[in-house]
Amino acid sequence: MTTSPHVVVIGAGTLGMCTAINLVQQGARVTVIDANAIASGSSGRSVGVVGTQFTDPFEILLRVHAMRQFDSFESAGLRFNRIGYLRLARTEAQMALFHESVKMQAEAGFRSRVYQQDELTTLVPHMDPTGLAGAIFGPDNGFIDPHELCMLLAEKVREAGGSVRQFCKVESATRKAGGYRLETSKGPVDCDMVVNAAGAWAPQVAAIFGQTLHIHPERHEAVTILLDRPLDYTMPMVMDLVNGEGTGLNFRHEKPSELIAEVHKVSSPLPENPDFYNEQCEEESKVLLAELLLERVPDLPGARLGRGWAGLYPMTHDHRPFVGPVDSSEPTLITAAGACGYGIQLAPVIGQVAADWALHGAPISVPESERLAPTADRNVPLV
Repeated sequence: MTTSPHVVVIGAGTLGMCTAINLVQQGARVTVIDANAIASGSSGRSVGVVGTQFTDPFEILLRVHAMRQFDSFESAGLRFNRIGYLRLARTEAQMALFHESVKMQAEAGFRSRVYQQDELTTLVPHMDPTGLAGAIFGPDNGFIDPHELCMLLAEKVREAGGSVRQFCKVESATRKAGGYRLETSKGPVDCDMVVNAAGAWAPQVAAIFGQTLHIHPERHEAVTILLDRPLDYTMPMVMDLVNGEGTGLNFRHEKPSELIAEVHKVSSPLPENPDFYNEQCEEESKVLLAELLLERVPDLPGARLGRGWAGLYPMTHDHRPFVGPVDSSEPTLITAAGACGYGIQLAPVIGQVAADWALHGAPISVPESERLAPTADRNVPLV
């Protein structure tokens, strides 16, 4: 192709906008299309945590590339609240994994440290460490506002000559010589390539192109914790989950007198319909959160539940994102979806790999990232 390819990115959440910015930085012409507003889906309902405290070397590798872009976004004006990330361990086996993680992270350029049980209250004075063996802490991790990120990237895409079309739903698609014609609620769009970054709606978009995409929209809920008076320290992000083991409770500072909490595990195995689901936090979930918080931080000053909401984790069978073509015979139709609750922190590297697939036909910039391609053995129903 002698001219800059025109790529349509379907979805204006964090994965779509990060894909768009990676594409324009490599010279592509980009149009982002979303059936609703920017960051109106799962991105706008996320608690926005960005962390590197993982025990799998591939997960850390992905975050090397993601954090490099987050640093760039921060330089461009994104607020990155670096309050630290504390992942709790309940067993000595998990502590051994954390010691290995510290070594891997150091090699990757990340700071982290293992804390023993009796040291945890130096980081979270209100924590009851009963039942814990210790934790791993990354002082440079923290949280962002995903809506702010998407708006920043939308501005950068427009500055580069791209377009972001909101409330523009893709209704059908036709393959034509050298590309596609998309019929949308705001008229036709012709393009050379398409990236499906539609989050929980990605299976619906795939079906428009005659493809089957196995992504399971999983309901998760968050709630604010209101305090009678401000804490005299900043509470880091605290996560009670190591490779699927733990309660899944996580909570973090939001404001001096407010925390945000959620459970990174799901109570119902049934998929949600992203067009019709209860967007409010249900009473049963609030009770569970309250019980888990009382166990771990029992003496927060006047703690009470505030507003709650629900969002969707687009889940895959193996809990890793789909990035690449579903059908190798159609390399100009790329999927970037299914980040399984880690969409915010992985969005920059998912966008980087998706742009590689679109413009180079392979994930050339991130080692091993071909493992994320939605191949037939990965693109199967979640059990």
